[in-house]
Amino acid sequence: MPIAPPPPEVEVLIVHPPRLPALGGEAVFAVQQLDAEDLKTAPRLDGALKRAPGVSLFRRTGSDAANPTIQGISLRGVAPSGAGRALVTLDGAPQNDPFGGWVIWSALPPEGLESITIVRGAGAGAYGAGALTGVIALEERGTGEGVSALDLSVAQRGGARAAVAMGTPGLLVTASAETSDGYVPVRGGRGAADTPTTLDSGAFAVRAQGERDGVVGALRLGVYEEQRGAGLKGANSAASGGSATLTAARIINGGGWRLQAWARSSDLANTSAAVAAGRVSTTPASDQYSTPALGYGFNAAWQGRGEAFSWEVGGDVRFADGHAYERFRYLAGAFTRGRESGGTTAVGGVYAEGVLDRGDWLVTGGARIDAWRQQDAVRRERDLATGAVTLNQTSPDTSGTTPTARFGARRRLGDESWLRGAAYAGFRAPTLNELHRPFRVGNDVTEANPTLTPEKLYGVELGLGGDGETRWSATVFYNRLDDPITNVTVGAGPGTFPVAGFIPAGGVLRQRRNAGQIEAWGLEADIARTFGDLSLNGAVSATKAEVDGGTAAPQLTGKRPAQTPEYTVTAGADWKASERLTLSANLRFESERFEDDLNSRKLAASVGVDARAAWRLTPDSEVYLAAENLTDARIEVGETGDGTESFAAPQTFRVGFSLRL
Repeated sequence: MPIAPPPPEVEVLIVHPPRLPALGGEAVFAVQQLDAEDLKTAPRLDGALKRAPGVSLFRRTGSDAANPTIQGISLRGVAPSGAGRALVTLDGAPQNDPFGGWVIWSALPPEGLESITIVRGAGAGAYGAGALTGVIALEERGTGEGVSALDLSVAQRGGARAAVAMGTPGLLVTASAETSDGYVPVRGGRGAADTPTTLDSGAFAVRAQGERDGVVGALRLGVYEEQRGAGLKGANSAASGGSATLTAARIINGGGWRLQAWARSSDLANTSAAVAAGRVSTTPASDQYSTPALGYGFNAAWQGRGEAFSWEVGGDVRFADGHAYERFRYLAGAFTRGRESGGTTAVGGVYAEGVLDRGDWLVTGGARIDAWRQQDAVRRERDLATGAVTLNQTSPDTSGTTPTARFGARRRLGDESWLRGAAYAGFRAPTLNELHRPFRVGNDVTEANPTLTPEKLYGVELGLGGDGETRWSATVFYNRLDDPITNVTVGAGPGTFPVAGFIPAGGVLRQRRNAGQIEAWGLEADIARTFGDLSLNGAVSATKAEVDGGTAAPQLTGKRPAQTPEYTVTAGADWKASERLTLSANLRFESERFEDDLNSRKLAASVGVDARAAWRLTPDSEVYLAAENLTDARIEVGETGDGTESFAAPQTFRVGFSLRL
């Protein structure tokens, strides 16, 4: 019987976004890579990131239920904030919201990404402002032919999700949609005031690119929208926005150049409510019905490469303009006051960085200088019935310059081990949200502060590791954060305060302030090994952080920064139980943290376990059953002034189909 000829080989053409090759010096810093395999097991990007030690949102609540304003991400637990103290980029373009600095994670479905590079430690150099505790650099998937990634799933409590990445060489389309009936965060003492954290979100992005005379150009356009219930009757949020990025790059002798222009628009509507005693009802407290903002900027880089020495010079500039419009002071069944607050910010700088690779030695260093400006601040309040202006507050324009730098060296000790050390400085300018937008959560009110100045971080670290069959690393670090922007407690209710007005019983008044400095000493360690069909990994992050409030906030001296756990432990296992069945589990332990700056509201330690069983249908597709919070642990995420506790999502099962090419 004749043997059938082998099937013809088909060349698969993948076209990647225009980007310069990595300069090669990141290895001297604390770097972790996540690839497409790591991303496919998490329906939300922040869920994948939290498996890395020291990575966390401001609060424990994930993006499945968190208000957009607390989805800022930070590294190393130095002092998380709602604005986030880490810079998130997608192929070089900032993804942090132009008004608040947080990240709308639903707008970045994992299906559209190829890899993530997490760089801990102040990111000076090419990253610039915002990379205070590090950088999370996302790389978008290359374009192929047809569907390259697909995920369809349903979950308990009305959960459903669909996401796809598809296209042709030169065109990538990414789309996602998710809905959930949510859960009620308050368990003990729950009343009529408590409602589920519902979610409806959608995102769409398209990237078109081509090449001419060696220059690769790409235009990426994206939009997103989400509606959320905050878990409290009358408290809801809606976020929407769009983005555009135009990039051109050319590779020349291993180096080359890149030019990029980007713009992001966003809008946020957020309603809050005051809670009655016994949680029997709520009363409208504020209606921030619109927060339009526009951010835009430019960056450029030029690389050169020799046999041992490589270099890059460049610069970037970012602008933001935004205002918050709000109705507040609810009396006799109606809002009686209106408020407009906002302004503009700008920051830009130039940098130079070099890398020397001498085989066993890798040395890198760079410096940059940035200028920043905050201007056009306005806070205007009026009576809604008469139109009379009740407050017209302006603040002087402020500006300055900030130099930063980073240096490091790595020495290979043998075939599998290495030693490295680094020192760095970085800064983050305050966001429009921190400068201008007051907000309310339940009975707690936080006031803005248009006089804030940039935060600055200085740090050193020493690391040791190995790249053999067992991959491991350990790093000790010291960071000092000067002028941290902190929500400082001013007083407690019931009482009436200047500008803020009346604070009810059980509530507190806070204001954002530059509060002295924070010192943090820490240890990070991770290990991974594969034993045949079984892969194991584990990591630990230990950070001892302490505030010195100085004269600005002496009551904080000796306290731990709010929302900063001392210990975080993650562990994971993947077992190919058979040719088709794969079982995996991930654990995250977090020690206690404090809800507030005065360390008076303690959130208990928590352990969360996620698990997944996947049955392979083809080499690229599978059906799966996943469980988030498998043990139904009570993961405390918040505590109010009257002691009411709220919790993260309970045990949630999800079943779905996944395809990855």
